[in-house]
Amino acid sequence: MPIYEFYCEDCNTIFNFFSRRVNTEKIPVCPRCKVKKLKRLLSPFNTLRSEARGDSDNPDVNIDESKIMNALSYLEKHSDRIDEDDPRQAVQLMRKFTEMAGLDLGSKWQEALDRIEAGEDPEAVEADMGELLDEEISLLAQKKNISKRKALPPRRDEKLYEL
Repeated sequence: MPIYEFYCEDCNTIFNFFSRRVNTEKIPVCPRCKVKKLKRLLSPFNTLRSEARGDSDNPDVNIDESKIMNALSYLEKHSDRIDEDDPRQAVQLMRKFTEMAGLDLGSKWQEALDRIEAGEDPEAVEADMGELLDEEISLLAQKKNISKRKALPPRRDEKLYEL
């Protein structure tokens, strides 16, 4: 009894569908939008490798797979050492990760990280700057000719739907 993953571009959400038998043909309608058909996802490994070669809709977007993999490895090794009560440690890890991965967070994100590193409450910084940070993600995405939904990681709907 397989479980299939499907992605909704409009919702920027990944949904899981359970099937009582192998079914490679059926494409469900989005449980949230109820309108658009979803896109069947490949395994995470295949998805990462295909995205690393560039996006067919946006051929100018290139990801250095080795940088990303090294940064993820570093993150995995060091994330368990973070004290959850010290947000500054998380900021330092995030800075190191983005540097290693070659990612540009933008000036507003840098400001938010600076404020947290200076001791401000992360929730207060988010309340104060949340809309600005979302706008900056949109601007960076437009600058790189990619959509906001591709700039933000998709949400995962934890509910299991029937195919």
